[in-house]
Amino acid sequence: MLPVLLISVRSTAIGIDTPISSNQDTTAFVSPFQEDNERCFKCHGQSIYEYTNENLGRQVKALMFSERIIERKNFYGSNHKSFSCTDCHSEEYTSFPHSGQLRMEQQYNCIDCHGGDEKFAKFNFEAIEADYQASVHFKLEEGGFTCWKCHNPHEYKISARNSNNLKETILFDNNICLNCHANFSHFQLLTNRDEINILAKHDWLPNQSSHFKSVRCIECHAEVNNNVLISHLINPKEKAVRKCNECHSQNSLLMSSLYKFESKEQRKDGFFNGIIMNESYVIGANRNEYLNVFSLIIFGLVILIICGHLFFRLRKKQNK
Repeated sequence: MLPVLLISVRSTAIGIDTPISSNQDTTAFVSPFQEDNERCFKCHGQSIYEYTNENLGRQVKALMFSERIIERKNFYGSNHKSFSCTDCHSEEYTSFPHSGQLRMEQQYNCIDCHGGDEKFAKFNFEAIEADYQASVHFKLEEGGFTCWKCHNPHEYKISARNSNNLKETILFDNNICLNCHANFSHFQLLTNRDEINILAKHDWLPNQSSHFKSVRCIECHAEVNNNVLISHLINPKEKAVRKCNECHSQNSLLMSSLYKFESKEQRKDGFFNGIIMNESYVIGANRNEYLNVFSLIIFGLVILIICGHLFFRLRKKQNK
């Protein structure tokens, strides 16, 4: 419980409960634990590290395992930038060489620190945890699946979706899924299933490349939850969205997921599902109340003209 308590105290003192936006400058940030953290970054901050081998009596250079490399700039630009490494990792890591037993230490999950904390109530972590426990990912926990399989704790940074960064958000979120589902080495760590060809599995999807660039995997594979920013209830493949009209319609499910951030604002201006000022345009989903009324008026006038034309032609024919 000690690291959790330390995190709670430091969160209050430093104010890390404020989300980091994609435009916020973090280059001037100086961690109060920078000196302590540098003991770790001295080895884990680069691909090659050096140490004194007392048995050999000389300096030795070695390659750092790629998944143990942590970029300083990424860490100090993340939401956890105000932490000391030993807030989450054992104090015994300050001694080198590290004990082999430390590799077995239990990792904390998001809910261990953020659950029940009023400062993070707006993110509704409890609902996220409930979603996750109902998802297909939860059954992989015994095999080692955790929050960190998708969210790197050393680099994670909240980036709110908006009209300017939507394409980057889609790419970022999809890469989280593809990190396992398109990387068989990572996939094998969690399952014994055969390798999956993502493109072949989605060959039924028309304009496949356009869909992959314009929507996130979770739009079709996750249950919509209006109480959280991102749904974590990943459904079995049998329940994935496969009907075009679920997105390409006036009541597009995208308005409850990908475009949730601006759907209410757009509706104030008479746009039901209109994001036409955005880069993306969903055929069949974009509607404008005024254009709808105007088109009905035009249609009515055309019918009226046709009927009037027929009426006068019939009158003229009868007069002859």
